[in-house]
Amino acid sequence: VGWHAMRSVLGLGRPARHKIFPVLAAVIAFLPAIVFVGLAALFPVDLLEGVAPSYADYVGYVGLALVLFCGLVAPEVLVRDRRDGMFSLYLSTPLRVDTYLLAKVGAVMVTLAIVTVGPPLLQLIGYSFEGAGPDGIGGWVAVFVRIVVSGLAMSAVYAAVSLAAASLTDRRAFASVGIILTLLVSSALIEGLVAEADQPVELQVLNLLVIPFELVFRIYGEPGEYPELSTGLVLAANLAWVAAGSAVVRVRYPRLAAAP
Repeated sequence: VGWHAMRSVLGLGRPARHKIFPVLAAVIAFLPAIVFVGLAALFPVDLLEGVAPSYADYVGYVGLALVLFCGLVAPEVLVRDRRDGMFSLYLSTPLRVDTYLLAKVGAVMVTLAIVTVGPPLLQLIGYSFEGAGPDGIGGWVAVFVRIVVSGLAMSAVYAAVSLAAASLTDRRAFASVGIILTLLVSSALIEGLVAEADQPVELQVLNLLVIPFELVFRIYGEPGEYPELSTGLVLAANLAWVAAGSAVVRVRYPRLAAAP
């Protein structure tokens, strides 16, 4: 189930039109890393300082790729099975609802990790070959672990939100619009409230385009865009978004399975 879901998300074995958005998201995410690694190969390390982003700052380059992936690609994992009748077929086997959902969540997280883990990992490897990477084995391993942990943390949040929206409708277009509006409107609304209405900065925990990125900075030991927010609050907010999205899917799917 998980393998077929990943193939579906990436458009493998499907007409070319299904590959457009996955490829576009990957290009948006990886292109800056390729450019910066190329600069590291052409110019001295000292010239890169202040030009190339840090590993934590690179999350700013994957924001658009994440929106595309979450809004236009990830909903296909759940919606297509219900639309094509595959969900009922899966449940006619010994496969249980929980096992089915775990496989789907894993598939979305792995594919999201392509844009959250892959580019900074490429950056790390490329810099290391050019002598611009972390100092020593310990420093290299520390950065590698932070890349993987932060990427998976972001993937978990956005996978939960995407699948929650996809569980509420049988139309991929509706799920896509709902996800994109949730991401963009939550950001615009919260940013506006905090900036114009003099509301507490803690409202940023409701901003789905900020709070996962804020967690990435904390994993790297950096203050992030909102240093006023405690690391504990940032972590709790991300866990709450994962829990909320997971709860929607978990409540919704047993009802779909019981429906005639």
